[in-house]
Amino acid sequence: MAHITGREIALETLLLITRDGEYGHIALSHVLSKYQYLEKRERAFITRVVEGTLERMIEIDYIIDCFSKVKTGKMKPVIRCILRSSVYQLIYMNSVPDSAVCNEAVKLAVKKGFGTLKGFVNGVLRNISRNKERISYPEKTDKLSYISVKYSLPKWLVSQWLSRYDEDTVIGMGEEFLKEKPLSIRCNTHKITPESLRKLLEEEGICVEDYSVLPYAFYISGYDHLSGLKSFLNGSFYVQDVSSMYVAEWAEVKRGDYVIDVCAAPGGKALHLAELLKGTGHVEARDLTEYKISMIEENIEKSGLTNIEAVWKDALVLDEEACGKADIVVADLPCSGLGVLGKKPDLKYRMNEEQIKELAGLQRRILTVVNQYVKPGGRLIYSTCTVNREENEENGVWFARQFPQFHMIREKQMLPGIDPGDGFYIAVFQKEV
Repeated sequence: MAHITGREIALETLLLITRDGEYGHIALSHVLSKYQYLEKRERAFITRVVEGTLERMIEIDYIIDCFSKVKTGKMKPVIRCILRSSVYQLIYMNSVPDSAVCNEAVKLAVKKGFGTLKGFVNGVLRNISRNKERISYPEKTDKLSYISVKYSLPKWLVSQWLSRYDEDTVIGMGEEFLKEKPLSIRCNTHKITPESLRKLLEEEGICVEDYSVLPYAFYISGYDHLSGLKSFLNGSFYVQDVSSMYVAEWAEVKRGDYVIDVCAAPGGKALHLAELLKGTGHVEARDLTEYKISMIEENIEKSGLTNIEAVWKDALVLDEEACGKADIVVADLPCSGLGVLGKKPDLKYRMNEEQIKELAGLQRRILTVVNQYVKPGGRLIYSTCTVNREENEENGVWFARQFPQFHMIREKQMLPGIDPGDGFYIAVFQKEV
């Protein structure tokens, strides 16, 4: 069997995502699992090249188009991915010599059956390498083009954000999405105290930082992969962004409450609520597909919690038996994901304004059904992981008008670069008694 290099694995992963339509985080996770035998350094290189290329793809295409007669949109997918990943290395990975980047790209083109284009690949990359300090970006006065290229954000999205936020806020979000950040985790307080978890993680060689606002939340870094951590495998903590932890916090559950989470997978918020109930009450973690239910069940099993169950239900279909029975309904609904571009950068290339309209409509249809489960005096928590008024604030206003028996008692749009964690929206509605 021929030896496969890290660059070849990175290329194949990028093709899965940009050509074949696989989600970036899923494709990369599968690839890293498949090549677990590789050294930590090699896996780190693959991760950096794939994630970095996706994060910076608009800027990278702009640079390539400045130096190539054939524009990126007209290139064969394999050649385009070879050039993209190579330009990322040339511009953003100083530890890799430019000559090695160019030589390896040519070898890769030949290996993939594009030997006739090796001169083209070599010429474009060496031209960029010689002139990378003199790349001319759009003028700052052209806000739309400048922010789009500099922070690799689609123009439609920059335009939308500039119409709603000031320029500094939009740039701050763009910068935040491109930063390398530690992983946010939540301690499973049913199994272990935050103090004991910190000690356990440090014994595993992990760098641990507190999130001062929530005593059970930490940031971790310096690990190879999560599946290599005993503390993760035994359910001592969950991966969850700090912004989404506020869903359970703001729900203010009381002992004995009955909670329905209508779109629960992979189960983080539902498990958090079950923990806060301290063995009392009951949480139904619902979702639509067998795969999602199996994810929730796996996390419940690891958690050790007994007051939570996974239930296979379609949020768009009224469950008459549940009407008027829930103290808390959590509606963390399907959305454009524009608040998590730092973790899932390929979402910004998949999404468009038409899809956002469809998602906003889907959210309204779900809210129309699931609000009926809230008992008098109970609460509905509506949340998304996006930064988009149509899916967030506008739907919050719509819901309050459409269902006047609900009163909004709390609302916040969390913005990357301004608030901790991902871009995230939460609105809490109380139902009249």
